[in-house]
Amino acid sequence: MSIRPAPDGSEQAPGAGPGTPGGQDDTLLRGTALAFAAKLVGGLFTAGIVVFLSRRLGPTGYGVFALALSIATLVELPSDFGIAVSLPRFIAEHRDDRQTVIELLADAIRLKLLGSVLVGGGLAALAGVIASAYHTPGLAWPLRAMAIALVGQSFVFLFAGVFGALRRQKRSLLMNLAESAMELTATLALVLLSGGATAAAFGRAAGYAFGATAGVVLAIRMLDGGIVRGGLRPKRHARRIAAYAGAVFIVDGAFTAFDQIDSVLIGAFLTATSVGLWQAPLRLIVFLMYPGQAVAMAVVPRLARSARHEREIGPFVGALRLMIVVMAAITAVTMAWAAPIIRLVLGSSFAASAGVLRALAPYVVLSGLVSLVSGGMNIIGAARRRIPIAIATLLVNLVIDVILIPRIGILGGAVGTDVAYCIYVPAHLLYCRRALDISLRPIAITFARALLAGAAMALVLVSFGTDHLGLLPALLGVALGGIVFAAVLLVTREVSLAELSRARSALARRRSGP
Repeated sequence: MSIRPAPDGSEQAPGAGPGTPGGQDDTLLRGTALAFAAKLVGGLFTAGIVVFLSRRLGPTGYGVFALALSIATLVELPSDFGIAVSLPRFIAEHRDDRQTVIELLADAIRLKLLGSVLVGGGLAALAGVIASAYHTPGLAWPLRAMAIALVGQSFVFLFAGVFGALRRQKRSLLMNLAESAMELTATLALVLLSGGATAAAFGRAAGYAFGATAGVVLAIRMLDGGIVRGGLRPKRHARRIAAYAGAVFIVDGAFTAFDQIDSVLIGAFLTATSVGLWQAPLRLIVFLMYPGQAVAMAVVPRLARSARHEREIGPFVGALRLMIVVMAAITAVTMAWAAPIIRLVLGSSFAASAGVLRALAPYVVLSGLVSLVSGGMNIIGAARRRIPIAIATLLVNLVIDVILIPRIGILGGAVGTDVAYCIYVPAHLLYCRRALDISLRPIAITFARALLAGAAMALVLVSFGTDHLGLLPALLGVALGGIVFAAVLLVTREVSLAELSRARSALARRRSGP
């Protein structure tokens, strides 16, 4: 079980043509490694920010920050209108044509400027009204700072998609490093100087403004200044980008609403403190989703068909199976040791968040597949087919939240999220099976074997304790649990010794290569 090479047996995709921007393509392994490094960099900095803010601000202060972030994420939808997700499809299809890539990017930037500035300005203007509606006066200024962050974040996502579609993941790594380092530095400085959710929100704004600037510089250099010489005058692609973006907007809008509706409803039904107890573990789970997102950034663009390239199905199927195994192991750890993880990372004041982390186990195990299946449908031009799936997912989550949150508190949000993901991911897989002519039987078998291995690993971890853990028992538990997990995979033949040997040889060749 591995991310297999292209159908022709080569590890590298066909060479770039003379018009390809930025030079030689990333190989599959290099692209995956660089994409993972980019996500890991961002994840480590984000984890540092979450730990610092949760301990410095406490559940209430962090809850105000988290609520502002959720509201800003919801209103970011109309500012993007699906452009950041739509553009990579066309970039991937024309990546051998430098001039077309430049024109596509120029039209997308023009559309993004218009949308993000209008929506960001509207959020800043209505911040006081929104804060009054939530009976939280301290929410106004964090919302205004989030409006600034919204504009920068919108362009960071845009350039990340462009770099991925062109198989230039090193530029995504550099952009993420610039954004994350600035956000952490600014957040630490501002919160230590003045404290509060407002300072934290302005730290986020500074990070994304700097990251967007880095993205612009990297894109200009990649295209040899073509985007500057051509300017942002309307080209011939805006209508095509916007037409496909409309379908993507509905889908991503529904999914983002689903992703943030829990926090918004918890804030409405309960308190800002409850939002903090809910959002803090979710922010940690987002960090756990980075391996899946990184693999998707390298694999999904290879599903695009162009004049010079056929779709590469093998790596996509291999990536699905790989992420099932990885997320099964991660889920075993988060379920067995939820309490000590929360206490260690967030502090004892977030003890109630351990139940949330434990209850979100189905969400965690499926989260590694989300970027692959949704990105796969987008890149092959099937965004419109995702609309009913996304709307159904949102409605299910909304109904469950409205029923359960007033009755059982923040755990109601976990139930809604789990059930919705159990609809969202399988529905996308079924469509990918038809569109890409792949068999789901190997994927289902991998899922069963990985869950069995995860259950065995969880039993080992539980035997070391589930409340308080010292460093040595934790290290021994992870080591022994990992051995048991790998042993089950070997016994069930999900992974063979021959595959492990080939993987070790491939890594050795890469280390000794030029």
